Amino acid sequence: MHEENMETLLKLHDVTVRYDKVEAVRHIDLAVDAGEFVSLLGANGAGKTTILKALSGLKRISGGEIWFADRRIDRERPEKIVALGITHVPEGRRIFPYMSVLENLKAGAFTCSARGNFERNLNIVYRFFPILQERRMQQARSLSGGEQQMLAIGRALMAKPKLLLLDEPSMGLSPKLVQEISAIITNINRQGITVLLVEQNSAMALVLAKRGYLLQVGNIVAHGDAESLMRDELVKKAYLGA
Repeated sequence: MHEENMETLLKLHDVTVRYDKVEAVRHIDLAVDAGEFVSLLGANGAGKTTILKALSGLKRISGGEIWFADRRIDRERPEKIVALGITHVPEGRRIFPYMSVLENLKAGAFTCSARGNFERNLNIVYRFFPILQERRMQQARSLSGGEQQMLAIGRALMAKPKLLLLDEPSMGLSPKLVQEISAIITNINRQGITVLLVEQNSAMALVLAKRGYLLQVGNIVAHGDAESLMRDELVKKAYLGA
C-alpha cells in the first residue's frame, strides 16, 4: 500500500475526464511518492493514456484536482507543467523523424533551466543511451524501433524531470529490446527520477514497479504493491494469463 510517511510528489483527487459527454476516467484517486516507480495497468480503453494526458496538460480534467510537488497543476499549460518537472513520453514515440538525433534531444531542452544545463543533461542522456551519442548526427527516422524509443525517452530526460510519464514503451519491440528498455527505465528510476508507467504488458509492469493501479473502463478497481497485485485473482486471470 501507499506509505503515508513518504513525500507525496503527485496526487490525483476525485479526477474525472470527459471526451464530449463520455467519461473516460471517473473519480480517480491516485498518489505517487517521490522516487517511486508506479504502473497503471489495464486493457485498451481503460483510461490509462487519458490519465497521462491529464497529468501533462494535454487534456483538461472535468472534475477533481491534480497536485504536483504541493502545487495544483490541472489548469496549467503543458509547457508550464514541463517546467515544473513532469515530462511525457507518449505512445508511439512521436519523435521528429527528419531532424537529427541531436536536434531531437535539443528540442527536449526548451525550458530555461534545461537550456542552462544543456551539456550536463546531454551527457546524462548519453550515459543512459550510448547509441544515441554514436548516432547523434543521423536523422531520427533512420533509427531502429528500439533506438527511436530510446530517443523519445532521452528527449524527455533533457528537461531533467522529477516525474517521467511513460506510455507503452514496449509497444512494437522485440522481447530482447523490451528487456533492454526495461533495464534502462529501472536505472533511470534508481537515479532518483520518479516513474509513472502505462503498460499493457502487465507482467513486465509489475516486475518493474513498486506499486500499481488497475483500471477498468475508467475506474480504479485494484491497487497496492506489485507483489500483492501479482497474487490478485482478477489481475492473474485478466492480465497475467493465469
